[in-house]
Amino acid sequence: MVLFATQTHENIRPSRDRVSQLFEQGDLVPVYRMMPADLETPVSVYLKLAQSGQNSFLLESVEGGEQVGRYSFLGVNPKGTIIVQDGQVHQTLHGVTTTRPLAEGEDPLDAIKAEFERVKPVRLPGLPRFVGGAVGFVSYDCVRYFERLPTITVNDLNVPDAAFMLPDTLVIFDHARHQLLVLANAHNEGNSDAAYDDAVARIDEIIAALHQPIPTLPQIKPLSTPQAGRELASNMTQEQYEAGVRAAKEYIAAGDAFQIVLSQRFSGKTTATPLALYRSLRMLNPSPYMFFLNFGENLSLIGASPEVMVRLEDGKAMVRPIAGTRPRGISEEEDQELATELLADPKERAEHVMLVDLGRNDLGRVCDYGTVRVPKMMYVERYSHVMHIVSQVEGKLRKGMDAFDLLRATFPAGTLSGAPKVRAMEIIEELEATRRGTYAGAVGYFSFDGSMDTCITIRSVLMRGDTVTVQSGAGIVADSDPTREYEETLNKAKGVASAIQYAEKGLL
Repeated sequence: MVLFATQTHENIRPSRDRVSQLFEQGDLVPVYRMMPADLETPVSVYLKLAQSGQNSFLLESVEGGEQVGRYSFLGVNPKGTIIVQDGQVHQTLHGVTTTRPLAEGEDPLDAIKAEFERVKPVRLPGLPRFVGGAVGFVSYDCVRYFERLPTITVNDLNVPDAAFMLPDTLVIFDHARHQLLVLANAHNEGNSDAAYDDAVARIDEIIAALHQPIPTLPQIKPLSTPQAGRELASNMTQEQYEAGVRAAKEYIAAGDAFQIVLSQRFSGKTTATPLALYRSLRMLNPSPYMFFLNFGENLSLIGASPEVMVRLEDGKAMVRPIAGTRPRGISEEEDQELATELLADPKERAEHVMLVDLGRNDLGRVCDYGTVRVPKMMYVERYSHVMHIVSQVEGKLRKGMDAFDLLRATFPAGTLSGAPKVRAMEIIEELEATRRGTYAGAVGYFSFDGSMDTCITIRSVLMRGDTVTVQSGAGIVADSDPTREYEETLNKAKGVASAIQYAEKGLL
């Protein structure tokens, strides 16, 4: 009687014969092995698998800021990338890069979608909703492909309009079962046995790496006075920002908009590594969407966002507007008092209802008539340092529409632009000094099974070499106080700046 199976391909699912049968339904089949995960963390696995200069990603979640989400997704050395910038599509597959211009009427999401149309995936029951596809970001300025906006601001960051990795091998943490799935997609190009063997070889390679000790981290001398915390400089003065608030209020008074989100950017140098910044953020600000996207050695996007951009699962589209904030109390009683005060604040309620209506209108563009509803309206969700008013808006995606159509219809989030959305963005273009780049865009994945999960790119750090960029904004309404709104942007940026300082101290 054998109690424990040895490490053979008997532990691989589905079997070779079953994969051969599944190839009759499509040409892409997930092959995986499950392992205990009680001795590993997503960060420890990332350290074992990621190599310097490789494209890699780590997606984690702490639901409501307090409870660990069920799944974490990790990928290293994906089979390719798609980067769209200045109207050019740069696609790398298996080390070979091609460049082409976007066709007339084509946008960056079309370029990503084209890769999905090359395969016919087979969906297996019991697996997480993401088993492969595309992981990356869409910059705020990608909206210029979807809407006509003036070109006034300076494009000084020069970041891609969209950048996505195409992973064919994943490590997935199932935190509920304390298991780890090593998954490789078998792509049948005419020889099912060869496709299966290739997938198994990739799984074996990862498992071999997981059996190795954690490599020594680069030694960074902790700074007694972290430099980024002292030297993050804004792209506008306080006087310039407050003048922008007053100008926005004039537009609102004239009836151009109800709300305009005005932001400022902070930049500086750091000695911290991208991974140290991610570790710092995940410890100081656990959030529903924690992401570490590493595009080689010169572009990393790191964040801990509380807010979904848009999600699609089993044909159900969902957005969750977050608007209205209070700090956490020092006790449960004070938390309750602050939450009650927040929900009773007429200004916060009015702003939130406006953004819920905007979310309903966005979903209505691509969902079946009569299916858009608000199952959860104005409840308080608590995070490590703050609490927010949150609502949930959902609808059934209309036949003929897909995840890419849904993202176009809802992008960018109204909570980071304003209402009405297009007019607010036109005013933002006039009042902000520079293009936003990744800030207020989206981070997440498109899955081969048609699902999508994205968050709004806030509470994030864009890292280029040793330069870090942080951006934060405030929602300007008719009775906004310019100085108070300026201070709100500083307070939002301080949370991320603190994480940079913590990383520079060596996480000590």
